[in-house]
Amino acid sequence: MSYRIRTYIAVAVDPIHVGAGGYRLGRVDNTIIREPGTNLPKIPGTSFSGVVRSYAAIRLNDGRCAGTTGCGGDICPICYTFGSTPMEGEPETRKSYQGTVRFSDGQVVLFPVHSMLGPVWLITAGLLKETFGIEGAAPPDDETLRTTLDTTGVGNRLNLSWLLLRTGERLSLSSQNPLWTGLSEDIRGRLAVASPKLFSQVVNTNLEVRTSVAINPATGAAEEKKLFTYEALPRTTVVAFEVVEYDYRQAFPSQANVATPLHVVDQGLGYLGFLGIGGMGTRGFGRLEVRAYNERRE
Repeated sequence: MSYRIRTYIAVAVDPIHVGAGGYRLGRVDNTIIREPGTNLPKIPGTSFSGVVRSYAAIRLNDGRCAGTTGCGGDICPICYTFGSTPMEGEPETRKSYQGTVRFSDGQVVLFPVHSMLGPVWLITAGLLKETFGIEGAAPPDDETLRTTLDTTGVGNRLNLSWLLLRTGERLSLSSQNPLWTGLSEDIRGRLAVASPKLFSQVVNTNLEVRTSVAINPATGAAEEKKLFTYEALPRTTVVAFEVVEYDYRQAFPSQANVATPLHVVDQGLGYLGFLGIGGMGTRGFGRLEVRAYNERRE
């Protein structure tokens, strides 16, 4: 039995905040989740799984089975795709099913930074190869960028926010990978490739940070001493994530508009661009628009 693996790319329409939980001492009170090894922000696979299940349920069966318990029915595409768990007190005949799809964490692959030539999207050579299949773009050191922009008019220098760097030979990038062609021309034409060390530093120093204050629900006024800050991935950040379909049951209850578990996933992903992911949704955060995917079997 083979696996179907889809790699999706999505662009943040709004800032994205998936909180680490609780408060932290430092520049920001409410931090976002990061990868321990690289210290780069990420969107956990559990966040994708939960909201995609809910949105698929809304789209396919009026919200029934949006929760993890589900109905457990053999003809329910939501429970078949995402799994179901009986609640305490339910009949013993009610079975528990493991889901047939797995979500990876969402990885930041292109990060927007302002420069003297306008916005640029930062990436590493490793991410460029791994995500889009493009090789040979690595900069020579940690103090040099390679970019698709013409920097001769600014002395072959380019700033990333407050950081001024040399630019090496201008890049000309192309690929037939659907993930690459799914990016807008504005992004593809304004790429800058940096070393992994520089990428991590630039990302973490250019996250969006906002300040808010708690509101007293009785008076509608700001609470005294309740000022707090929180961070988010900025708008137009490009995120890549994988969904693996392992249909071990081989009994999908196909309907008119869904024939496989991945079709159910696509129904839910379509609502990410409207209903969003993560926290701070009432503050204008969360919308993430899926642009393209690439599929392979193993």
